[in-house]
Amino acid sequence: MDKLQYRLSVNTSENITSAERRVSVRSHTKRRVHGVLAFAICMTAYFASPRASDAQVPTYEVTPTESTIKFGVDSSVSIKGTFEKWNASIKFSSREVRSAVIDIEIEAGSVNTGSHMKDNKLKDKDFFNAKDSPIISFKSTKIVQTGPNTFDILGDFTIRGVTRSEKLTLTSDSKGTPTGGLDGIMAFDRKDYGMTSGIPFIKIANRVEVNVRLKWRRVSGPPPEFQQ
Repeated sequence: MDKLQYRLSVNTSENITSAERRVSVRSHTKRRVHGVLAFAICMTAYFASPRASDAQVPTYEVTPTESTIKFGVDSSVSIKGTFEKWNASIKFSSREVRSAVIDIEIEAGSVNTGSHMKDNKLKDKDFFNAKDSPIISFKSTKIVQTGPNTFDILGDFTIRGVTRSEKLTLTSDSKGTPTGGLDGIMAFDRKDYGMTSGIPFIKIANRVEVNVRLKWRRVSGPPPEFQQ
């Protein structure tokens, strides 16, 4: 009888211990599941919501319909024109206006002087070489504020596959407004880029001037901060 009671006591104790283990495992598993779910919810909320650093950066969009890129060169016969196809962007990495990067890409074959003869001559290998080097580009590398609303934009200018450092001088017509414009001038020596040929019976200067008018609108973020 005593042995039977002992075995019953031992079996009951083992059953209770086993049940406690199962309850403990279930409780631990439940806590881990809840922890994983909470972490997943937090991460989803973090990536779904805009980060503070992103929200504080100005975001600009250039409006091509109100913008122009023109060029001209002194010559015995007028050689001036526009580029019909191009893209431009202004991107900031902080609110500081000097953090901006200006990127312009122009389709060389979209030159328009109002004369098919001049256009075809400028597109050929002696000048823009549009067939082999279809893109003319400028990408800023440094912005120096020279006045309350004026800037020297140093950047890499590429034409005919040749890249050199050039300076684009810009003037801003607004501060803190949702829209505005940038007017710029860049001059370069055409011979530095392999454009050493001329046009028969036409005297052409070496200095080429590019005039940029970029209209922009701020689509999000605060206005950039200018130096006082």
